[in-house]
Amino acid sequence: MSSLTEKDRPVVQLLLNTGTCPRCILRFCCVGSQPLYRHPYKDLMKDLKEFLKNNQEKEDTVCFDVLDPPCKRIRLEHTDEGPDDVNHNGALQQILLVNDENTAGENSAVKVCNVCLGILQEFCEVDFVKKVCQKVHSADYQFTSFVFSVSLPPQLSVRERAAWLLVKQEMGNLGLSLEKDDIVQLKEAYKWIIHPQLSEELGVPADGKSLFEVSVVFAHPETDEECHFLATACPDCFKPGKNKQSVFTRMAVTKALEKIKEEDFFKHFPCPPSSPKNLCVALEIQCNNSAVFVAGRYNKYSRNLPQTPWIIDGERKLESSVEELISEHLMGEFKADSFNFSSSGREDVDVRTLGKGRPFAIELVNPRRIHFTAEEMKGLQQTINNSSDKIQVRDLQLVTRSAIGRMKEGEEEKTKTYSALIWTDKAIQKEDIAFLDDIKELKLDQKTPLRVLHRRPLAVRCRLIHTMKSEYIDEHHFRLHLKTQAGTYIKEFVHGDFGRTKPNIGSLLNRTADILELDVESVDVDWPPTLDN
Repeated sequence: MSSLTEKDRPVVQLLLNTGTCPRCILRFCCVGSQPLYRHPYKDLMKDLKEFLKNNQEKEDTVCFDVLDPPCKRIRLEHTDEGPDDVNHNGALQQILLVNDENTAGENSAVKVCNVCLGILQEFCEVDFVKKVCQKVHSADYQFTSFVFSVSLPPQLSVRERAAWLLVKQEMGNLGLSLEKDDIVQLKEAYKWIIHPQLSEELGVPADGKSLFEVSVVFAHPETDEECHFLATACPDCFKPGKNKQSVFTRMAVTKALEKIKEEDFFKHFPCPPSSPKNLCVALEIQCNNSAVFVAGRYNKYSRNLPQTPWIIDGERKLESSVEELISEHLMGEFKADSFNFSSSGREDVDVRTLGKGRPFAIELVNPRRIHFTAEEMKGLQQTINNSSDKIQVRDLQLVTRSAIGRMKEGEEEKTKTYSALIWTDKAIQKEDIAFLDDIKELKLDQKTPLRVLHRRPLAVRCRLIHTMKSEYIDEHHFRLHLKTQAGTYIKEFVHGDFGRTKPNIGSLLNRTADILELDVESVDVDWPPTLDN
């Protein structure tokens, strides 16, 4: 085994005889050769034994830090203190040598590793790889690459720490050092082994930036309580959270292990860690595609349709919404788990949105289908438009998450154009409203309207009416076209909201005014890009 050198021999000897698997031994010997980890398990075991045998043949004796003069073969004998003699630091005083077919090293090939709990044993084999791939294929996702993620039980960190302390002490006896960061991480080694197998079976490359994730969650119930001593030693590291099933998260355990003193660790946890009876279990094998974002503009032609589902105290008030009329078709085509709807502002249930429409975006969570041509998106848009006479969509397209920020910018920074049908209690003539056309950049102070006070904080907002143009209808009605700062409450600007908006149309005309109809004629946000459809 060319990657191992003479200085690795005592580490190999020590770990092999305390129940550690060959791949974990390579990790603790800081072997960075990825292909080596992919060798069959039995071959690795054979190679390690051969490595020890060859090195031993070169020397007549092997020197270890033992009480008696060294001999060619040192074994743990049953003494009065039992077979598990340890020194004051909890480390083994004597080390087995593996050089024949009847030693503990041979038996360790069939034992569960005391460090990785079988992760680098059973779960690197072809049967498990096929099990994962069967799960992926049955989920029916579209993907051109994958990223593989692993969730390991937190007690693995404790066992890894125990093994490292053991090896560090042995290296120190030989005048060498081993830092924790020098060890090849378990996840990294596992991915070195599993990536090529998954890639071959799935027919696509592994890519750390892939939008398609295959994840495996491992657990080891037999050793679940091995982390619990850390809560007593480092209570500040374990804080209960609202969404935490257990305080013993991998992050909390890692933090505690960094904090606990070595002597305290030795008091509570065996070094080397004991050999478990059972392998880890794969609790979950899951697939997930990153969210896909679809954007467009919608027109709303109904005065009895909310933008989002209108539900009060659990009771639905209206049967549908803009959000639902659009999303139900997208959900079906993209085969997504759920969605999140957002838009550049919103209109009231009784307000129409005309002109080029209001920009919107829908996040489709965990979609199975992600690839759509421009023609397919155009067909999907037509399907939505044919399904209802209450809404229409245009410029439907796939966009990036970052691009949605341009839409949100328009909520406060851009302008919007409205058309309002206004009623007055006193008769008016055309000349009574003509002066409104000459008002430019009218400043308003708008206290949070009473109708939205239940969901918006109380505040006074300064808004601008950029321009107005009146259109006389009869003695009690006229239409007012307004270009305003985004975020202006138009209804309140008309009727005053009991004096909460100043000035208002009522105060400007010196009479009571109310709004009968309101239409949004344009939302001046240059997004998403206009399409030729």
